[in-house]
Amino acid sequence: MQLPLTGGCQCGSVRYQITANPLAVYVCHCTECQRQSGSAFALSLAVAREALVVVEGAPAVWRRELEGGRIIDCLFCGACGVRLFHNPERNPRASIVKPGTLDDTTWLKPVGHIWTRSAQSWVPIPQTTVNYEGQPPDLSRLIEAWKAQQAAE
Repeated sequence: MQLPLTGGCQCGSVRYQITANPLAVYVCHCTECQRQSGSAFALSLAVAREALVVVEGAPAVWRRELEGGRIIDCLFCGACGVRLFHNPERNPRASIVKPGTLDDTTWLKPVGHIWTRSAQSWVPIPQTTVNYEGQPPDLSRLIEAWKAQQAAE
């Protein structure tokens, strides 16, 4: 992993950079991520919001209310529809990037799984990672696990 991290949508209309080390990489098994990704889960890359900079184009925004009243702004390419990142209202210091949109994904290694109660039965959940049956109260344990993983590598 080398900073800045760069990424964008499929059509190239929206490009972004991440200028600081990520806070954590984890897997989300919620039904919203399953629907949005068209898969059994979605990867999430937590970053400091100030470190995420759109350098080309202007993403469209869709405001979404989730279970329990949580609100997130979902940013995506208005031309090709690729979801790029989320800005949770309850944590204005963090953005959750969809790391499949990064130019280099070879270094991604999740340290945890959230919403495991919604996981597809055929998806193995390692017991050696930080796991939550639902939404974690905050990302602190995932961030700690990410820092430990990075220090060990």
